[in-house]
Amino acid sequence: MKKLVYRAEDRGAANHGWLNAKHSFSFANYHDPEKVHFGLLRVLNDDTIAPAMGFGMHPHDNMEIVTIPLEGAIKHRDSMGNEGIIKAGDVQIMSAGKGIVHSEVNASTTEPLKLFQIWVFPKEHNIQPRYGQKTFLPEARKGKFQTLVSPNAEDGSLAVNQDVWFTMGDFAAGQKVSYTAKLATNGAYLMVVKGDVKVAGETLKERDAIGISDIAQIDIETISDAELLVIDVPMD
Repeated sequence: MKKLVYRAEDRGAANHGWLNAKHSFSFANYHDPEKVHFGLLRVLNDDTIAPAMGFGMHPHDNMEIVTIPLEGAIKHRDSMGNEGIIKAGDVQIMSAGKGIVHSEVNASTTEPLKLFQIWVFPKEHNIQPRYGQKTFLPEARKGKFQTLVSPNAEDGSLAVNQDVWFTMGDFAAGQKVSYTAKLATNGAYLMVVKGDVKVAGETLKERDAIGISDIAQIDIETISDAELLVIDVPMD
C-alpha cells in the first residue's frame, strides 16, 4: 500500500474577496511540486463564493470537470446552450472535450455559495463537449457509498470520459465500512467533507484527505458522524 496524507491546513489558499478558495493541488498562483496531482486527479478546489458573484464566461478544453455544491446554488450557462441552477444535493459534470465556454455564478444575492470543483484528465481527447447535472437523494447515501459519477453512468450516476468513480457517503459515529477500488490500477483519494475518521492508520479531520494506491480495499472507521467523498481514479 502507498499512501499520501493531505492535511486541510496545508492546502493552498487564495482570498480574492468575492472568492475564498482552498486548493488541494497546485492551481493558479499556488504551486507545490509535491501536490500537482494524484494520479489523473488534477484539481480539487474548495470554494466559497460571495452572493451574486462568480466566474464569468471562460473556456476549457480536454478536462473532465465535476462540481459538487455543498451549500447554496450555482447559476450555470455555457456555449452549448445549457442554462440552469445547480443546488446543494446536485452534481454537475462537463466533459470539456474540444472546447467549451461557460460561466458559474452564485445564484443567491444574499447567501454565500460553497462548492467543490474537481478536474480529472480525460480518457479520450477532443471529443464533442458534453454537459450533465443530476439531483442525488441524500438518504440514499446513509451508511453507504452512493455513486455520483462513473464511466458507464452506473447506478443512475452521471457519465464521465475517464475510468473514474465519484462516490459520497454519510456514516454514523463508530461505523466501520470498507471501500473497494473499482480497478486494480486505480487509486482512491478520500476527503473527509465533515467529521473525523480513521483510515490506513491515520486520523483525518474535516477537509483532511488521503490518497491510497496499490491496495484493493480500504477500511474506514468513523470517530464522529462523517461525510466522505471518494474519487477512484487511474494512477497514470
